Amino acid sequence: MGRVLPLLLVACLAVLAAGHKSLEGYRVYRLQPITTEQFEWVRGMQHDPALDFWSNSDVMVSPERQETFLDQLQREGIQWETLVNDVQMTIDAEKMRQLMASPDGMGRAISFTKYNRYDEIQAYLQELASSYPSIVTVGSLGTSSEGRAIPLIKISTGGNGNRPVVFVDAGIHAREWIAPAMALYIIQQLVENPSNADLIANVDWHIVPLLNPDGYEYSQTSYRLWRKTRSVTTRCTGSDTKNGVDANRNFDFHWMEVGASSSPCSETYAGPRGFSEPETAALRDYVSSNRNIKLYLTFHSYGNYLLYPWGYTSTLPSDWRALDDLARKANAAQVAAGGSSYAVGSSTNVLYAAAGGSDDWVKGVAGVDLSYTIELPGGGIYGFDLPASAISRTVSTFWPAVRVYGEYIAAL
Repeated sequence: MGRVLPLLLVACLAVLAAGHKSLEGYRVYRLQPITTEQFEWVRGMQHDPALDFWSNSDVMVSPERQETFLDQLQREGIQWETLVNDVQMTIDAEKMRQLMASPDGMGRAISFTKYNRYDEIQAYLQELASSYPSIVTVGSLGTSSEGRAIPLIKISTGGNGNRPVVFVDAGIHAREWIAPAMALYIIQQLVENPSNADLIANVDWHIVPLLNPDGYEYSQTSYRLWRKTRSVTTRCTGSDTKNGVDANRNFDFHWMEVGASSSPCSETYAGPRGFSEPETAALRDYVSSNRNIKLYLTFHSYGNYLLYPWGYTSTLPSDWRALDDLARKANAAQVAAGGSSYAVGSSTNVLYAAAGGSDDWVKGVAGVDLSYTIELPGGGIYGFDLPASAISRTVSTFWPAVRVYGEYIAAL
């Protein structure tokens, strides 16, 4: 019997791998630019369709491109180290860990010991609506390009829609699986944990745990590192005709000015026009019609950042001190809970310039003063594959930061 379980797991892994794009031999390099010229060169390379930048310094390179790319780094004088030696091996290892994961005992449709699928997320929201009808309303933000409902949950104890609203979304980038897990944990804590009743006593929470359901499901079933939406654009090498758009470059506020690509094959393709994607248009319409939104939190990964606008310029917003102070208080709370410290600042100055992001549009056009992008931790040598065993600790240690944000809005 001791050999049967490993053999069964290997067989299951083979079934799961069927139909998936293989990343065997792909490597991830961590670049270490020092001079201004080197930083500019790296930024320019981020729009090369043949390269996949996981962060501003981590880049995945195919076996065919590795020798040329390393030669380029040498010519530019840029130091580097190998972060992931074989991407497919890390993906396979995470699949195995998920297969072996034990249930977390919640007794719900979702679990925080694995990454939940779209149908599981929808089922959990419906469970909450049935179990807590006095405070939970479940609906849809809109419909994705492949016809999936974009899940929306409203948590409210009353007020007839006149209370301040905290709006949360996650999963705009498909491969960033820890982000929807964080949104689900926020929902679970607000609805099912009585000790957080103060956070919903006078504040409503509207949460979209999965803004890009098509891309998320595709990353689960076909290509683990899929980032974009699944709209039809053009055929690229090694892809189907649904090449998609980087939805976080698709918001029509300083659209395409910086940090985005006009090439449909690029990971940062901003789309043919602002709000070309039904997912981003749905968020625009919802936020525009709800003037009670006082705080916007959008969850991403990875890199441990608490970011506020602007992403299109290094110039700071006039109220940057208030944004910065609140973010630092949130960071201190999650550090006290055992989390790693996050870098705090404006997107351009702390991370990189990228126009067309949701946080810039929410603040600059929709008029929500408090707007933040939160980059949750990654998996170290696993990159986006933060091990499922780390989900619970990651979301629970960041929860105190969310509580700080909620308490701030409650005190307004």
